[in-house]
Amino acid sequence: MSDNDPEMKTELSDRIWTIPNILSFIRLLGIPLFLWLVLVEQADVWAFVVLVLASATDWLDGALARALNQTSKLGVLLDPLADRLYIAATILGLAIRGIIPWWLVLVLVLRDGMLVLLLPLLRRRGLFALPVTLLGKAATFCLLWGFPALLLGSIGGAIGTFAIVCGWAFSLWGTALYWWAGLDYVRRGLGLPLVASRQ
Repeated sequence: MSDNDPEMKTELSDRIWTIPNILSFIRLLGIPLFLWLVLVEQADVWAFVVLVLASATDWLDGALARALNQTSKLGVLLDPLADRLYIAATILGLAIRGIIPWWLVLVLVLRDGMLVLLLPLLRRRGLFALPVTLLGKAATFCLLWGFPALLLGSIGGAIGTFAIVCGWAFSLWGTALYWWAGLDYVRRGLGLPLVASRQ
């Protein structure tokens, strides 16, 4: 990533209580609710609604952060963290229910494991997180809509069949984009210059 990259020039504040951050906190509270709905109650339609609302707030908090000039260091961490936790909760819940195979869970977990190994290098280069990219957002969008569609497929009938077809299309395409984005993060991480040490 070059010094002219606008992502690197974004001013990040130290504020905690911003509107985008509050939305991210609310989104995080929806994770245990989703797991309870999908695993205990098996209320798939309501679990689907929770995931749809989470996806909507994912877009909304980013849009508000830019519109209100409320980008913050905490927000840079919270937004992708919420995305990762929602994806993890969704694939875990769906795998336990037998809606998706465990090999798909492994493929997605290995990608995130690869990025965890990149974190020490980022620290040495003066960063606490890689900036969110359009490719990463596209991957997350596909996964956060594909998996809920698979969940909705449990209702059966024509709607359920259509949801399953769309769900698998989004999920498999999203998985491919997820890995592509992960490899791009590694490329960016390895290409960032080291921070000069202070004597």
